[in-house]
Amino acid sequence: MFFMTPIEKRNELLAGKVIKSLHTRHIEGYYCASSADAIRQVLSLIPQGSSISWGGSMTIRDMGLTDALHKTGSYTLFDRDLAQSPEEAQAIYRQAFSADFYISSANAMSEQGDIVNVDGNGNRVAAIAWGPKKVIFVVGINKIAKDLDAAIKRARGTAAPINTVRLNRDTPCTLDGVCHDCHSANSICNQIHIVRNSYDNGRFCVVLVGEELGY
Repeated sequence: MFFMTPIEKRNELLAGKVIKSLHTRHIEGYYCASSADAIRQVLSLIPQGSSISWGGSMTIRDMGLTDALHKTGSYTLFDRDLAQSPEEAQAIYRQAFSADFYISSANAMSEQGDIVNVDGNGNRVAAIAWGPKKVIFVVGINKIAKDLDAAIKRARGTAAPINTVRLNRDTPCTLDGVCHDCHSANSICNQIHIVRNSYDNGRFCVVLVGEELGY
């Protein structure tokens, strides 16, 4: 018989609360206890032959999802990681808008189902808002915040400073790890996007993972 640890049980309960909230917003939701289960879930949602692209999410790379998509050989992939030049990367950004599926994570989510992302270039939040036929968010349980205000604070105060360090950006938060609400030319908080609802067409789907993933 399988027994859950207290953390595993809490994660499942929290995910259930968030998924219930997502359904009221016309957004599909799934919970997977592990990254391996989440990869299988995502692959099951995407028909063979589909075209797929994704943004700069470390979550989907670190968990092995992008590798799994390549290994299937069943999809047309617009993968900016393979770009040989900035110009080629820009072309792939634009191809993403015509993809059947766009895969992203989130910088934060509220318990009520708001999905928050901050972006520097804007290509990721633009694709989330419009373009690809369907968008799948893969989100670690660590990114769930109490409410929308807390989710925005997490996105800007936790995720953004870590990402500026990762990207070696010349911003105040790179120096001390704290958001200064700056207007630096190197800021990655140029666009703040919130998915709060969806037309009742199943365009958005969230796969919550019971692990700490990404930033």
